[in-house]
Amino acid sequence: MAAVAEATTGWWLLLVLSAAELAVAHHPQPPNIVLLLMDDMGWGDLGVNGEPSRETPNLDRMAAEGMLFPNFYSANPLCSPSRAALLTGRLPIRNGFYTSSAHARNAYTPQEIVGGIPDSEHLLPELLKEAGYTSKIVGKWHLGHRPQFHPLRHGFDEWFGSPNCHFGPYDNRAKPNIPVYRDWEMVGRFYEEFPINLKTGEANLTQLYLQEALDFIERQHTRQRPFFLYWAIDATHAPVYASRPFLGTSQRGRYGDAIREIDDSVGKILSHLRGLGLEKNTLVFFTSDNGAALISAPEQGGSNGPFLCGKQTTFEGGMREPAIAWWPGHIAAGQVSHQLGSIMDLFTTSLSLAGLKPPSDRVIDGLDLLPTMLQGQIMDRPIFYYRGNTLMAVTLGQHKAHFWTWTNSWEEFRQGINFCPGQNVSGVTTHTQEEHTELPLIFHLGRDPGERFPLRATMLPRKCWSILARGRCLPGRSVFMELLFSSQEGCVPLWMCETTPGPLS
Repeated sequence: MAAVAEATTGWWLLLVLSAAELAVAHHPQPPNIVLLLMDDMGWGDLGVNGEPSRETPNLDRMAAEGMLFPNFYSANPLCSPSRAALLTGRLPIRNGFYTSSAHARNAYTPQEIVGGIPDSEHLLPELLKEAGYTSKIVGKWHLGHRPQFHPLRHGFDEWFGSPNCHFGPYDNRAKPNIPVYRDWEMVGRFYEEFPINLKTGEANLTQLYLQEALDFIERQHTRQRPFFLYWAIDATHAPVYASRPFLGTSQRGRYGDAIREIDDSVGKILSHLRGLGLEKNTLVFFTSDNGAALISAPEQGGSNGPFLCGKQTTFEGGMREPAIAWWPGHIAAGQVSHQLGSIMDLFTTSLSLAGLKPPSDRVIDGLDLLPTMLQGQIMDRPIFYYRGNTLMAVTLGQHKAHFWTWTNSWEEFRQGINFCPGQNVSGVTTHTQEEHTELPLIFHLGRDPGERFPLRATMLPRKCWSILARGRCLPGRSVFMELLFSSQEGCVPLWMCETTPGPLS
């Protein structure tokens, strides 16, 4: 009997193992996902986008081996709402990361703010668990610093980084230095255990963040588990920093030193994927959370190329971002897509890669970009430019309409705070909030990427714009305007709805 039992057990074990092997053969592991999110890096900071010093050889090679998106946008011109939009696939006005405390003010989460990402939101790493992914965030979280907002409570399995940016140093009495975490444990603070020399710009943080990424990739490769790596580093956010081997090596000063170290790190991440044989099973996407902070220029701010203004504004320089997709063997090399893309699309695209569908109980604003990346398809979609809870502008195709224009207040401007240094477009870069809802300021971005020459009403057929009555939108929202852009095919309709305060489902 013992022999029979042993033989039976062996037969069942063989059957189970064979079934498991068959399942693996028919259901291959979904692709790994690596999102490289920069902080305040401008569209014009990459050599492939025309930066004259050409100090980003690895990113330029990444673009040559993959797909460049010259028309890619953040969901907000500021850090925290943009990051919330990436991880939820939803506009900040929907996911709660905006402010209604003052008209058209930007939302952000300094350490004095006690709020954070709502529990009602489904974040990307939480959803990816359904497909067996292990997820890690490296770097800046910026979606709340209280325990209930911790990234490990919102789907991430690992974290090395900080809940905020590397501001400081502080006196540690009235205001403590900002902490750095490894998972649940606080392992030190900026300017203390993690020094940053404000005088020289030296800090080793990018190297630490790089090693965290490399180690995580290797561990997941060994475990044969699909992984999601969210590499959200902040070296290009003022005060900018770089490690000693990179300091003084750029023609662009300290900011360029930070860019060169980031470029080198991206090159090492891609090389590591190749070395492990993971490049054909890993989508890597590189972008930034908002435009370059010209308020920190020229010493510590980047370049937004030909675009107007920078961070905190809803002009192109504030929200158009560098963007590259890399997936050898799947994305054909040397592609340039003119698809209007959004940082929210990374949410929907990642779920599609994992074989998952977005949540059906809420509005998702991100598109699945896989048809664009793999087949070169172009999809019609608008880009919405919000500042706080106000819809400031919309782009559709080559046309952009501003319903409000504003840079920053006269009071701030007179104190030397300038979001558009060296750029002054009369009636456009205003220091009072100017309303254009009845006759929007319209620009053709293909001919005028700097938003300097508004199209006159006589240049558009009169039938191509009109104010409509209220009541043509979804419950809880009202019609703001129907704007019809002139195009070669006629008039393209664009519906815009004024939202009620508060997150929308």
